[in-house]
Amino acid sequence: MTHGPHLPDGGVTLRYLEKYVQSDLARKMVFVGGPRQCGKTHMAMALLKEIGGEYLNWDDGRDRRRIRKYQFGTELPLVVFDELHKSPKWKSWIKGVYDKRPADQTYLVTGSARLDVYRRGGDSLLGRYHYWRMHPFTLDEAVEGITPQVALNRLMTVGGFPEPFLSLDEAEAARWRRERFDRILRDDVRDLENVRLLSTLSALADLLKERVSSQISYANLAADLEVAPKTIRHWIDLLARMYMIFVVLPFTGKLTRAIQRPPRIYFYDNMDVETPPDKLLGARFENLIATHLLKRLQFLEDKTGERLALHYLRDRDQREVDFVITKKKEVVELIEVKYSDEAPSASLRHYAKVLKPKRAVQVVYTLGRGFTKDGIEVLSPIEYFSNPPWAT
Repeated sequence: MTHGPHLPDGGVTLRYLEKYVQSDLARKMVFVGGPRQCGKTHMAMALLKEIGGEYLNWDDGRDRRRIRKYQFGTELPLVVFDELHKSPKWKSWIKGVYDKRPADQTYLVTGSARLDVYRRGGDSLLGRYHYWRMHPFTLDEAVEGITPQVALNRLMTVGGFPEPFLSLDEAEAARWRRERFDRILRDDVRDLENVRLLSTLSALADLLKERVSSQISYANLAADLEVAPKTIRHWIDLLARMYMIFVVLPFTGKLTRAIQRPPRIYFYDNMDVETPPDKLLGARFENLIATHLLKRLQFLEDKTGERLALHYLRDRDQREVDFVITKKKEVVELIEVKYSDEAPSASLRHYAKVLKPKRAVQVVYTLGRGFTKDGIEVLSPIEYFSNPPWAT
């Protein structure tokens, strides 16, 4: 059985984390989290083919029995445990397995929920593993046979998840998306915790799809769904743990006119954006940039251990910058996103002078050739994401 995303010519594409995970496996266990169906199993199968070993999935009843009974080969160099986080006390289980393992055996643990949410009360696995977060395809993850312009078109029409991105069938992509959405709510959420009102949680996800690029009001969402604001906060955190959405918080450091603002919500699947038609392309493009930035920042953080964060900026004078990248809480880059407006925004120019980041960029979807004006780089998304950090 062949696993993973297939190229148009029938080949299988490699993923951007593969060489880094393989390198880490020579020293420790590796945990890989990420959205369901973003390519984790494909990467695991490719590593098993390269290293040798076996794959066990907690969701499979037969594999689950083998995991519980420790029935996997001690002679194998690599054992992959998929969705192991759904097992009660999985961390103590894998710690015991790792501490008693044969000297030449290691483990790859993959999961569709955020594995780091289980670090409450201290991390008993500290020093035994490296953690990576995998994302869907983006402009800066090259796929053989697909040009950057074709990739951009696909990201805006079917999204970056491997199956729809590579097949480019919009009708099948819509079916795939609905099935993925239902499975996250039906299986993954229930495995993580007891949520009685799944239909209301689903309604919340639908409301969030209409509010991408806007600030989120917990009170308004609570009123719409007739639940308490604290329930909305908890459910948004739950959807984030399931890698359906991610939260971008406001940047307030070093701003004399800063005001604490609500968060913004973006989706890992670009095609989940469902704002009104007159705002759809702009919101979808902003979501695309958000996913690309998050992927880069999490890669760098997982590789180097540096504290990186993605924010947005809006002050009391209504000056706004779409994205702020911080490193150790210091602003290193400002990014404004425009669908067609090439003139550097007044807010971006203002905060480039005030915050003095290393880089200030306006990314424009319809732009042909980039240019620099007033110290602001104006670039197409293809130009901006042309140098991926995992290529070095």
